Amino acid sequence: MVTVDKARLLAGWLDEKQGTDIVIMDVSGLSSVTDATIVVSARGMKHAQALADALLARAAENSLEFLGMEGYQSGEWVLVDLNDVLIHIFQAESREFYNIEGMWSEAPRIASNA
Repeated sequence: MVTVDKARLLAGWLDEKQGTDIVIMDVSGLSSVTDATIVVSARGMKHAQALADALLARAAENSLEFLGMEGYQSGEWVLVDLNDVLIHIFQAESREFYNIEGMWSEAPRIASNA
């Protein structure tokens, strides 16, 4: 699956689970670690964990490679690594503080299908 299509699919799954302010960025020319980054907001710790759980379940159903996850216990900032797509699930205050979108401001945004 092409990275852009994969990122749109993942964003759609996040939208289905009521993730908000979903931003997809093409970082392929800027990062040696991944090709796309998704940033999404969660309403709280349990919602962040539910978003991560849903991503992992759907990824397994669709045979998408899962490399790891960080931050699940606290739910403030959960990082899900699906190889060529990294997903940052934030609670609002953490998202504002870490400002991932600002860090990747030069990265083109990818329109989602949601």
